[in-house]
Amino acid sequence: MNSFIQTLKNIWSIKELRDKIVFTLIVLAVFRFGSYVVLPGVNFEALDTASSTRGANDLLKLINTFTGGAFNQGSIFALGIMPYITASIIVQLLGFAVPYFQKLQQKEGESGRKRINQITRFLTVFITLVQGGGYLAYLKTTPGAVDTTIPEGVFWFSNMIILSSGTVFSMWLGEKITDKGIGNGISLLIMVGIIASLPAAFVSEVLGQFGSNVVLLILEFAFLILVVMATILVVQAVRKIPIQAAKRMVGRGAGSVPSAGARDYINLKLSAAGVMPIIFAQAIMFLPLTAAQWAMTNSGVQYDWLLALNDWKSLPYNAFFFILIVVFTYVYTALIVNPQQYAEYLKRQNAFIPGVKPGQDTQDYIDTLTTRITLPGAIFIGVIAILPALVAIAGVNDAFAIFFGGTSLLILVGVVLDTLQQIESYLLMRKYDGLVKSGRITGRSSQGITIGTGM
Repeated sequence: MNSFIQTLKNIWSIKELRDKIVFTLIVLAVFRFGSYVVLPGVNFEALDTASSTRGANDLLKLINTFTGGAFNQGSIFALGIMPYITASIIVQLLGFAVPYFQKLQQKEGESGRKRINQITRFLTVFITLVQGGGYLAYLKTTPGAVDTTIPEGVFWFSNMIILSSGTVFSMWLGEKITDKGIGNGISLLIMVGIIASLPAAFVSEVLGQFGSNVVLLILEFAFLILVVMATILVVQAVRKIPIQAAKRMVGRGAGSVPSAGARDYINLKLSAAGVMPIIFAQAIMFLPLTAAQWAMTNSGVQYDWLLALNDWKSLPYNAFFFILIVVFTYVYTALIVNPQQYAEYLKRQNAFIPGVKPGQDTQDYIDTLTTRITLPGAIFIGVIAILPALVAIAGVNDAFAIFFGGTSLLILVGVVLDTLQQIESYLLMRKYDGLVKSGRITGRSSQGITIGTGM
């Protein structure tokens, strides 16, 4: 405990780090305040009443979770930072398939990065306009949510501008945190939205279980801690491949002697794809909901298999969800991990993997190892994704169950690790002890394959 307090004192004693932390907290407070500023002409109480009648796996409830309740509040930040996330994913996928974006990402350096950021911002505005129109249409169809005395044109025009401005402002806040604060700003905004519902869910679970079954409540928290620890281990897990640099001559003339090359490592991430497979799979899982609504509206017939896929606690839903995550993990890993690039890099650096020939053999070796270690990582992510349904069936409150796994847990763990990694870097630069006694904290910034020491 004394060591922890001393670490906090060390963090606060570094003026630059202290200013960054304070700035980050102020920006996050502004973001949360904006989540409670309601759009003109919108009745948030009617939205809250309507949301209570929807299914627990409804897309709108998922969006509401990521926006920290702003969606059901009819807030100016109702769309949150999600349009920016969607735009970033689209640009990232274009970087894998379109030569122009590949050139910007790999060869243009800083200028290419600025151009990609500019394209992402313009795409964010376009997506916000599309989603904003859908959100306002949803408000209009919700009984009592919109003040009917406001002219139709005024309501649409003003609120479209406000929603777009809210998303752009949220994006700006995230970029300011990244530039002047601590941690990745966009990820922190998402994390704050997710944990906004944690206190209420925690209190509800404690009050619900404390009076009836204290032992079960203790087991719940113990299991949650184990799940978080396992997630951290898998997120940071790497498979180290030793590499050897060729010998070089030290000295000059007849007195020169051969020197052994430095020993280094290729670090293959066990979970290179991170949270992306869950995001993609979750988007696919909402298609049966749309199909079921369309079928019942047009034919009046209920399809049991579609309804089963809309129940987030059902066996068909979780089995299909698990399979999708495993498939998307392999697909996304194949997109972001390019063994050919690393084989060429080793060849240019005059380095090699002991026992493996340079060139094609090195590429095949890295590709084989990546394929092998991706399987346990994919299975773990799949288990984490369906874990909320399992603990909810076991009796945990639905609102609290989402923190036992799924996208929420992976995002929370990844963001916390990223932020702690930056804080630790400041401590080590000032010759203070780091946040951990041995090893180093690694975040999501080192995805896929990295080349470095064995630390």
